[in-house]
Amino acid sequence: MPDIFVSYSRDDQAVARRYADAFAAAGLDVWWDATLRSGEAYDEVTENALRTAKAVVVLWSKKSVTSRWVRAEATLADRNKTLIPAMIEPCERPIMFELTQTADLIHWRGGGDDAAWRAFLDDVLRFVGREGAVEPVFPPPPADPILAVLPFDNLSTDAEMQFFSDGVSEEIIQRLARGAAMKVIGRTSSFQFRGAEKAAAASALRATHVLDGSVRRAGARVRIAAHLVEASSQTTLWSDRYDRGLDDVFAVQDEISEQIAAALDSAFTSQARTVIEPALYDVFLRASPKQMSPDELRTNIGLLEIVTARAPSFAEAWGRLAYQRAYLRNYQPFSERPQIAERVRAEADRALALDPHNIDALTGLFLITPPYGAFDEAEAAIERLRAAGVHGEGQMFIGWHARAIGRVRESAVETERMFELDALNANVVNITALARMASGDIEAAVPLWRDLLIRAPDMSYPVANLMRAYSFQGDWGAVDALLDPAAKRPLRQFEDGLSFINAKREGTAEAAAAYMARVESEFAQTGATEISRLVYAAHLGRVDDVYDLIARAPLGPRGAATDAIGPDGYRTGLLFWRCMPEIRNDPRFARLCARLGLVDFWTASGKWPDCAEETPYDFRAACLAAQDTPREPYAF
Repeated sequence: MPDIFVSYSRDDQAVARRYADAFAAAGLDVWWDATLRSGEAYDEVTENALRTAKAVVVLWSKKSVTSRWVRAEATLADRNKTLIPAMIEPCERPIMFELTQTADLIHWRGGGDDAAWRAFLDDVLRFVGREGAVEPVFPPPPADPILAVLPFDNLSTDAEMQFFSDGVSEEIIQRLARGAAMKVIGRTSSFQFRGAEKAAAASALRATHVLDGSVRRAGARVRIAAHLVEASSQTTLWSDRYDRGLDDVFAVQDEISEQIAAALDSAFTSQARTVIEPALYDVFLRASPKQMSPDELRTNIGLLEIVTARAPSFAEAWGRLAYQRAYLRNYQPFSERPQIAERVRAEADRALALDPHNIDALTGLFLITPPYGAFDEAEAAIERLRAAGVHGEGQMFIGWHARAIGRVRESAVETERMFELDALNANVVNITALARMASGDIEAAVPLWRDLLIRAPDMSYPVANLMRAYSFQGDWGAVDALLDPAAKRPLRQFEDGLSFINAKREGTAEAAAAYMARVESEFAQTGATEISRLVYAAHLGRVDDVYDLIARAPLGPRGAATDAIGPDGYRTGLLFWRCMPEIRNDPRFARLCARLGLVDFWTASGKWPDCAEETPYDFRAACLAAQDTPREPYAF
C-alpha cells in the first residue's frame, strides 16, 4: 500500500518526477506510473495503487485538466476521501473540484526550504499519518553554477524557423562550454523543455541558472531576445534584445555568451567563428544529431557534405561531419571501414586545422581507433578530448574507454560526471547505466533503463541491457515481460544475447554446455569468435572450454556478413564487469589480455585495471610473464 499516488498528465512528467523525488526524500512510499515494470498490466496495477494509496496527489495543469485519466483518478480519490490536489501552473480546474482546497505550488521549483512546499508537505505527512516521522533530506545545491540554455522560442510566422531558433540556442551552449569556465547542461537534455514545460527545466535538470529567449526572423533581419534567471529566487540577472542582419547572428551569439559569463562571474574567451551565408547555416543546423540512428546519420552526413563543400572554412561543419560519419561506421561492414576511417580522419583534420579544440572532430578520431590492439592510440585520442577543455556529447566516451581498459571505477566517476550535465540524453543515460552495472551496482542501473523504455521506445539498447540486468537479478518475470511480443520491444543486433539469458535462466550444466556448443558452432562457421560470448560462457561455468577455444580461435572480425555490428562490437569492456569475474579469475586471462594489446598498454602506461587488486592470483606477475604472447592482428 503506497503512501502517495501521483496523478499527472504525461506532458508534465518532468514536474511529476520532481514531486515524486521530494516525497521519497521525505520518507514516503511513492507510486507513479514511471515505477511500472515493463510488461505489467497498466490498468490493473495503476487502479490497485490508486485504490490502496493513503493519499492521491493530483497535479493540476493545462494538460492534466483535459486528461480523462487524471480526471478519473481525481474523481475516484475524491470519492475515497484521499484527494490532495496541487496547482503546478495557472489553469481552470474541472468545475467539480473548484471548491476543493488546492495548494498553490505554481512557483515551486524543487527547493526544500520553500514555505509553500513545506506547508503542503506537512499537510501530506499529517494526512498519511507520518507527521514528524522523517525529516526530508534534499540533495545539496550544486557548489558551482550549472546553466541550462533552453531552446529559444520561434516567434516567426514560419514554423519551419524553429530549427533556426534551436540553432541559436545550441550555438550559445557551444560558445559557453568552450569559452567560459562553467558547467552547461547538454543540449539534448535542455532542449526537451519547451513551451509550458520550461517552468520545470531548472528543477528537473538541477540547474542553478536558466537562459531562455526568443527569435523572430523576417527576411534578412533577425530579432533575438534573451534573459538569464537565477533558478531558486526567480531573479532575472540579465536581459537584452538584439536587432541585426542575419550575417551578424554569430556576433550576437558571442555577445550573449559574454554577457552570461559576466553575470555569473566567469571569464569568457571569445572564439573567432567563420561567418557563412544564412541559407547554408540553416542546412548545418538541420544536421544536428538526435537519436544517432543509422538512417538519421546518413541524412545528416549528406547535408554536412553540402555545407563543407560550399563553406570549406566552417570548422563546426567539418567536425560534426567527422563525428557522425565515425559513429555510422559502427554499423557498416568491416570490409568498408578502413576507407571510411580515412574519410573521417581527413574531415577531422580539416576541422582541427581550423579549430584545434573542436570536440566533434576529436570524438570522431577516437571512434575510429580499433576496439583492441591499439589502446595507446585510443588513450591518446581520449587525452586530446580531455585537454580540449570543452563540454560536449563526445565526452561520454571518456568513461566508455576507461571501462575498455579495465578501469571500471574510473569509468563510473567519469560517466556520472557527464550524466550530471546531460541527464536526459538517451545515449548518455544508457552509457551511465552500463557503467553502474559494470561496477556491480545493478540496482542503480535498472531505473535508468526503465525510464528510457518510456522516453525512447524505439531505442534497442535499453531493452537488451535491461533484460540482461533482470537476468542477473533473477527477475525472470520482468525478462518475460520485455520479451512479450505484444510489447513489440526492439532488440535488433542484440538478439544474440537471448541464448545467454535463456541458459542463465535454466541454470543447469546442460544449458551451459548447450550455450558453449553454440559458441563453438559459430567459430566453426565463421572462423572466429567474439569476446562477449567468451565472457558469457565463462560466467555460465565453462571456463576451461572458453580458454581452449581462445587458444584456437581468432578474436576479431573477419570482414564477413557474420561479424558483430554496433558500437560495442569486439570491444573489451565486458571483460571487466564485476558481476562476471569468472574469465578474470583464471591465470590464463593474462595471456588473453596480452593478445588483445592490453598488457603492453598497462605496463607502458602504469594504468593497471581494477582487477589487478582483485584476482585470486598475482595479476601483475602473470601479465609480465605473458608479455611474449603475440598480439591479435586487427585489420579494420
